[in-house]
Amino acid sequence: MTHDVQVTTLSSGLRVVSAGMASAQSVSVGFWVNAGARDEAAAEHGIAHMLEHMAFKGTARRDAADIARQVEDKGGYINAHTSREETAYYLRLMPEDLGFGIDLLADILIHSTFPSEEIAREKGVIIQEIGQAFDTPDDIVFDLFQSTSHPDHPLGRPILGTHDSVNGFAGADLQAFMRRHYAADNIIVSAAGAVEHDQLLALVEEHFGDLQRQAHQAQRQKPTWPSVKAPRRNIMTRDLEQAHLVIGLEGLAVGDDDRMALSALSVLFGGGMSSRLFQEAREKRGLCYSVFSFSQPLSDSGVLAVYAGTSMDDASQMIALTGTELFDLAAHATEDETRRAVAQLRASLRMQQESVSAVGESQARHLLLFGQVKSSDEILAEIDAITCDDIRRVAQRLLMSSPVLAGIGPAKAEAWMDEEQLAKAFAA
Repeated sequence: MTHDVQVTTLSSGLRVVSAGMASAQSVSVGFWVNAGARDEAAAEHGIAHMLEHMAFKGTARRDAADIARQVEDKGGYINAHTSREETAYYLRLMPEDLGFGIDLLADILIHSTFPSEEIAREKGVIIQEIGQAFDTPDDIVFDLFQSTSHPDHPLGRPILGTHDSVNGFAGADLQAFMRRHYAADNIIVSAAGAVEHDQLLALVEEHFGDLQRQAHQAQRQKPTWPSVKAPRRNIMTRDLEQAHLVIGLEGLAVGDDDRMALSALSVLFGGGMSSRLFQEAREKRGLCYSVFSFSQPLSDSGVLAVYAGTSMDDASQMIALTGTELFDLAAHATEDETRRAVAQLRASLRMQQESVSAVGESQARHLLLFGQVKSSDEILAEIDAITCDDIRRVAQRLLMSSPVLAGIGPAKAEAWMDEEQLAKAFAA
């Protein structure tokens, strides 16, 4: 499926990308900022996420109720998200309302007022969000994993922040973070669906003209994966029915030549009902209800990890099985399962190409990470080139790093695998 993708860089440095989709009857439009939780100073922990919340709380022309009402008066949808490396704000609208959408996005980007009463109210909302995450063990275990796999690094901190850090923010702090990061040369405006590039450009030039031109973002520091001699476990004792665990290895950055093979490896390792871990851990051994692997590539680093919810009695067996299956992939990945993983990756990409929201997001990320938008044909060619030898090689690369374990369950840390046992589970 081919879309009419066009990219223009304005004189301000702002990049504008559109994908005209012939069958679309709506448009997704938003702006993506190349700044996320890892770009926060220590005293700013959680500020990128709070800024995302505050974007819809009032501008010089609209209060919070106006923003919500005006979007929904047009049958539209507005949302935002914060990740470790980006913050995004986006709308889905009818094509005739694109001008309204661009005006609103520019308004919240350039003219947000951060009313003190809204800041106080939103602090309470975010603290409730932090509490909800803490009460959800299969959420908080991922934060435990991040803090252990990325010690003393911004990537190891929870995106939401803490009670104390969030309570300490003032309007001046939000404005200072915006001045450093929310500038034309650090932002992508992306639209997909029933959109014409020239019309989009004209609207962006009209409404984004007052945007600060140059960001002053500090250079990101690449994280160092814990060595075999470093602490590599993070165990929390909670009164739960299940043990929740995440175990992972150092993965690959988005620019790595093996990144697509790693995606295929994750699919056949634990990406679906036919995957090795699902079949062996759930179907054959009954060790868990939920198990999956995931690859988390970043601009300069990455993670390949497995989540499982199991009984405390079976936790060690689940961890050992994860190591065993990855070693078997490194030696014996088959043509049949590689073809299956390739088919799943192909289908996933083609299905995404039918969604205006997915296309709008993917092309913005491509520009942020690669400086260009790869066509679906190019990506499909990369997927089709994956072989079982590639899967084996990538598995061998992963196994060169030391495994990191995070766990929450109804037993003390002594009941879990220690560092030495963990290393043995992922050693030949």
